[in-house]
Amino acid sequence: MQLLFLCMQHDKVLILDFGSQYTQLIARRVRELNIYSEIHPFNKPPKNVDDYKAVILSGSPMSVRSEDAFHPDLSEIRGKKPMLAVCYGAQYLAHFSGGEVAESNTREYGRANLSFVEEDAFFNGISIGSQVWMSHSDTIKSLPTNGKLLASTHDVQNAAFKIEGETTYAIQFHPEVYHSKDGKQLLENFLVNIANVNPDWTPNAFVQETVEDLQAKLGEDKVVLGLSGGVDSSVAAMLLHKAIGKNLYCIFVNNGLLRKNEFSDVLEQYKGMGLNVKGVDASARFLDALAGLSDPEKKRKAIGNAFIEVFDQEAHLIEDVKWLAQGTIYPDVIESVSATGGPSATIKSHHNVGGLPDYMKLKIVEPLRALFKDEVRRVGASMGMDKDLLGRHPFPGPGLAIRILGDITAEKVRILQEVDAVFINGLRDAGLYDKVWQAGAILLPVNSVGVMGDERTYEKCVALRAVESTDGMTADWVNLPYEFLQKTSNDIINKVKGVNRVVYDISSKPPATIEWE
Repeated sequence: MQLLFLCMQHDKVLILDFGSQYTQLIARRVRELNIYSEIHPFNKPPKNVDDYKAVILSGSPMSVRSEDAFHPDLSEIRGKKPMLAVCYGAQYLAHFSGGEVAESNTREYGRANLSFVEEDAFFNGISIGSQVWMSHSDTIKSLPTNGKLLASTHDVQNAAFKIEGETTYAIQFHPEVYHSKDGKQLLENFLVNIANVNPDWTPNAFVQETVEDLQAKLGEDKVVLGLSGGVDSSVAAMLLHKAIGKNLYCIFVNNGLLRKNEFSDVLEQYKGMGLNVKGVDASARFLDALAGLSDPEKKRKAIGNAFIEVFDQEAHLIEDVKWLAQGTIYPDVIESVSATGGPSATIKSHHNVGGLPDYMKLKIVEPLRALFKDEVRRVGASMGMDKDLLGRHPFPGPGLAIRILGDITAEKVRILQEVDAVFINGLRDAGLYDKVWQAGAILLPVNSVGVMGDERTYEKCVALRAVESTDGMTADWVNLPYEFLQKTSNDIINKVKGVNRVVYDISSKPPATIEWE
């Protein structure tokens, strides 16, 4: 992953990725401490490790006992840099440094509590009983040479240890996961108190450095930016506006898949922000591109291609435009491809990730590519942006196309827009909107039998989805009040023609994703 700026004036933490689904959460946790971090594949580390104050080894779906086990070259790190090894990293240190790792009798997955904690700076403020999160099928049977036990749980004897004579610590659990209640404290203990990393990477620092980098990178070039009305593109626009002012040309495209009245509402919202915004109604073009497509990946690709075509067409109307700006953020990159070219798995593609076709001559600039959603909001707040805009729920780039399972038609879009409006407005009216991280409705590709006024109906079923999260990498379903769900269901069925059944999705991420497609 190419970072927008070098942050040479800040202490940096290097995270070596072994393909864990949680690697990016480590980066987010570190940044919550106002410490700048970068993720690199374990087999493609940065050339100059001396630029980093400390190193963290991630977990992995791989077993260290496998013939294909990942073997990092730690010769420039171990014993020379403070190092924290997490899960796979801890097992790697044990297995290849005089200890023993074996298959666990039972898979150690989920919540556990510390039953033993050794007095050490690593565990300052953390005591027996603290909840941690386990996720592994192997277990450390014996510690590596010079290993000293620091913590245990009821089922995991060697839950944490350090290597005496080195500033090397290892843990079998995941401090980056929300369920490890003192995970942030543990990372702070290691990075700030043990590794002496200076926590000075703040939203204000990001804004200043990003604006300076954009000015140096773009000069007097003209940039076209696709606004969506959401947090990411809006914050990206304000950063670019600070950097290049009048040379930023914003375009808001109606792809026909927005929420009800969103096109006009968003254009009105941007008035007074000082941005040069043009609205383009391309709804018919997008619906034509989606005609007959049911596969979610094909729908995403079709929408992505249509966006590129629209921007290419609009860019030609701007004299000498050279750059296309996007509000791409870190989770978009992570779920589309391996975040840094390492072993992480692709989950789904995003319409704004993957580059531009050869015929399009615009270069891409993505000022938020290294940030998580919560970081984007903090950056926006530091620039004085409206709190209602910054608090807006995330909305997928492909819009309602990936909330309509199966093929897309204008009638299905109408139905889902109406359902979504009832749900979202209901959350606002009930004072629940700000208690939910993301909410939306899904139109299912099934009809069900119903009865209305003594007449049989055979109409659509919709699913409501509301989750709580901080970055979209993990999410739990929200336990909305029964009274609210009852009222919302009644309102949808009574007000939206074509729907006779409403269900509520109570799946968490993982194993499910937030969107259904």
